[in-house]
Amino acid sequence: MSREERDEVLHKLREAAEELVKSISPALVPSAGMNLAYALPGARNSGDVAAVAGGIVLEEGKPCMSGPAGFGTGDQAEGIVLTVSRFDPEVLSAAVIRFSPEFLESLEGMFLETCSFDRATGPPGIRSMDWGVASCCRTGVPDVIYDLGAPGVEPLIRILDISPGEVANKIIMLSARIE
Repeated sequence: MSREERDEVLHKLREAAEELVKSISPALVPSAGMNLAYALPGARNSGDVAAVAGGIVLEEGKPCMSGPAGFGTGDQAEGIVLTVSRFDPEVLSAAVIRFSPEFLESLEGMFLETCSFDRATGPPGIRSMDWGVASCCRTGVPDVIYDLGAPGVEPLIRILDISPGEVANKIIMLSARIE
């Protein structure tokens, strides 16, 4: 990919992250931070996916970016985007938010397609994130993938779309519904 394409991905990711920080309820930020990622078209590995390093975290009760946007940050959302884009190459962005039944109900009330997986039922030796996300995409990529966690693992909601701006819009709409 050209330098211009990489710069454009970073620019759009930063814009979406800045909008999220300004607009969302702190209740949506998971304890490990909200991850947001955006892949280059045809991404093959984490070096082709940009994310906010360290994600969006709470600082004094308010959302803030914990680091800069960059490629290959090792962010959890990078793997989600890589998995999802194998099923639909147009879905290039994902965010990870806190799970709650209320949030899920609101997302369904927004007419978003949801799918879930159970971390405890995955095949041995394969990361639950990889097979769980893939299992939800077999018949088409949903708007939302969630899980109820596992012992010592926080339950999470993943929001998917074609760009970080679209993902951010969904999260901002959710935030308005829960406040």
